[in-house]
Amino acid sequence: MPSLKSLAKETAIYGMSSIIGRFLNYLLVPLYTAKLSAESGGYGVITNMYSYVALLFVILTYGMETTFFRFSNKPEEDPARVYSTTLIAVGGTSLLFVALVILFLSPISSAMGYAAHPEYVAVMAACVAIDAFQAIPFAYLRYKKKAIKFASLKMLFIVMNIGLNLLYFVVFPALYKDYPDAIGCIYSPTVGVGYAFFLNLACTASITFFFWRELTGFRYVFDRALLRRMLRYSMPILLLGIAGILNQTADKILFPFLCSADNASRELGIYGAASKIAMIMAMITQAFRYAYEPFVFSKSNDRDSRETYALAMKYFIIFTLLAFLAVIAYLDILKYLIAPDYWSGLQVVAIVMVAEIMMGIYFNLSFWYKLIDKTMWGALFSGIGCAVLIAVNVIFVPRYGYIACAWAGCAGYGTAMLLSYFVGQRKYPIDYPLRSIFGYTLLAAAIFAGYQLLPPMGIITGAVVKTIGIAIFLAAIVRTERLHLPTRNSR
Repeated sequence: MPSLKSLAKETAIYGMSSIIGRFLNYLLVPLYTAKLSAESGGYGVITNMYSYVALLFVILTYGMETTFFRFSNKPEEDPARVYSTTLIAVGGTSLLFVALVILFLSPISSAMGYAAHPEYVAVMAACVAIDAFQAIPFAYLRYKKKAIKFASLKMLFIVMNIGLNLLYFVVFPALYKDYPDAIGCIYSPTVGVGYAFFLNLACTASITFFFWRELTGFRYVFDRALLRRMLRYSMPILLLGIAGILNQTADKILFPFLCSADNASRELGIYGAASKIAMIMAMITQAFRYAYEPFVFSKSNDRDSRETYALAMKYFIIFTLLAFLAVIAYLDILKYLIAPDYWSGLQVVAIVMVAEIMMGIYFNLSFWYKLIDKTMWGALFSGIGCAVLIAVNVIFVPRYGYIACAWAGCAGYGTAMLLSYFVGQRKYPIDYPLRSIFGYTLLAAAIFAGYQLLPPMGIITGAVVKTIGIAIFLAAIVRTERLHLPTRNSR
């Protein structure tokens, strides 16, 4: 289908920028884990702080990305007016947020456990506010199908951030030993983990200047009536987003309050570092989302739209299962992304990846209520899933530690996924190829079980043996989907 080919092309662009960008960003994981030991709890602070940032980002964008796509594709709405109104609304609330945080910085920092470092809270508040505002021009780029510029700006941020982090965590500390007076003008060893936050703000703010084409050249109009209509659509999405992001971050936010105060930051750092290896699933789902969201709304009036959604779901699951097997197969190599004193957390990688697959499936299922403008269903499903996740964390983390956080993610996403599927089949039925999906899932589970039964072996030998499992899965895809690989005569 031409439409699926277009989706695949845009997913490839978004996906390459996301995957390559996340891979480059992974360079910060070995950097931080090498320079901030597990015992110091420094990486635990980073994990905890960025969990708050992720939650605040959802609140400050309050569903306006999806709402922008929905209203820009309505024939009765003016896309330019929708874009201008969205920019002003999100920009205004972001400014208000920063002002309130600065005004009440002391009590907020104390409540979060950072009374000794309120500057961390202030800097990250400014950073997430800028991120929220930038989300709208980034959405505009997706709406205009300017995937190259979108990907380039995402990559630019990552390259700048990595470069500055290497300077402040590797180069400047080494030079400071020999040239304290000269280097001391731009670097202080007492700042420590704080540089991770200061550098993030500098890079985030810099990216804003590259949106001058998207922020100029048109008349700014703030349509109050339009905004009210958009907010009626976006508020359920906001509730959905809050519940959804809490499914990803609640464990890391709650963990310091549930775990022993003596080792909470250390344990959280180990869990956060190990979970980074599993984030290949987040890369895939994010890349798919960037292309799929505008695609779905543009296809909503086509006769074959439901068939297209069903096929997209199947291929998404196939791809994520393949990624799951690849990460597990080469985990003995990938574990070197983090320092050895964090390896005790590797037991959560497979569990976190399963949770991410469930989240991706839930995202694909979620479009039925968006297309019929019943987004409150999504808020309900995600809210129930979030409640399950929080309950599992509160009950089991004090006893089992961070391994309970990983299982809580599966419980939360699994609950939301199943609810969305069964209700969706009644409200907006789609004939998903369940037999094929279950077949691939069972095959992947069998290969994973085989990996676990293998005796201990060397890194290279183990990788070669486990590659056979990946080859079996690929062969099943080729045979079942009747894919015809190119031959020399067919080129």
